[in-house]
Amino acid sequence: MRLAEIHRYPVKSMQGERLMNAALGTLGLPGDRAWALRDETAGGLTGAKKLPALMSMRARLAAEPAGDQRSPEVHIDLGDGRRLSSAAGDVDTALSRALDHPVTLWPLLDADQVAHYRREALPDGVDEGEALRALFGRTADEPLPDLSRFPEVLATHHTPPGTYFDAYPLLIMTRSSLRAIAEGAAALGFDSVFDQRRFRPNLVIDTDEAGFVENGWVGRRLTVGDAELTVEMTCPRCIMTTHGFDDVPRDPKVMRALVQVNDGDLGVYATVARPGRISAGDDVILS
Repeated sequence: MRLAEIHRYPVKSMQGERLMNAALGTLGLPGDRAWALRDETAGGLTGAKKLPALMSMRARLAAEPAGDQRSPEVHIDLGDGRRLSSAAGDVDTALSRALDHPVTLWPLLDADQVAHYRREALPDGVDEGEALRALFGRTADEPLPDLSRFPEVLATHHTPPGTYFDAYPLLIMTRSSLRAIAEGAAALGFDSVFDQRRFRPNLVIDTDEAGFVENGWVGRRLTVGDAELTVEMTCPRCIMTTHGFDDVPRDPKVMRALVQVNDGDLGVYATVARPGRISAGDDVILS
């Protein structure tokens, strides 16, 4: 197998930047999910699951992180021709106006700042099951993902404290699985667009095998360049994959296809067992 693409997303839920090489650390790609938005109405971290317009925005680091710098300056393209910096005094005002919702932009805080990462209580009268179905884009007759696969801390926190990752530092996809879900959807009579940008992978891998190749990698290790990765779980997909942005149309059928063809999953989450440098074109070895 071969590492085809490397992607970093400096602000959670925004589009990111493509890299040719990177030095993987224990928390994945330096600068990945280095910033996130806080909902100043609900009072907790938020993203494109609730604010889809974030997916039309793009973030790039102003410079590569230096040393142990976790949240370096980021430049944000608002998608309407306007650009701003995380260092600008009016960044929160500009983002709130662009999203038509009060938000603030936050760097990573230390893991002991648990209140920053804690999930807020559901509003009175909101059923937890209904909230989960909305989050994962599931209809009443579709099963919810097996939530026991996720790190236990996510039952009470938006992200693992000290990070802005949904679950683990790296999301990996093969191009084979992207072809497989597109073919499966077509067989169901769906005309959905399965654009890679819907799924926000960090690492994209080419392989000669067909189908959902990475489903069989859970619990195994991947050697990529100088690094070694542990595959932790398949990735249950959420409502974000159905949102429209740029030239990608909004399409709830994307989730219908994911559920019917691959149990709602696409790609795998991984942790870094051995840090090291990776480059596009590196061999990928499964052990």
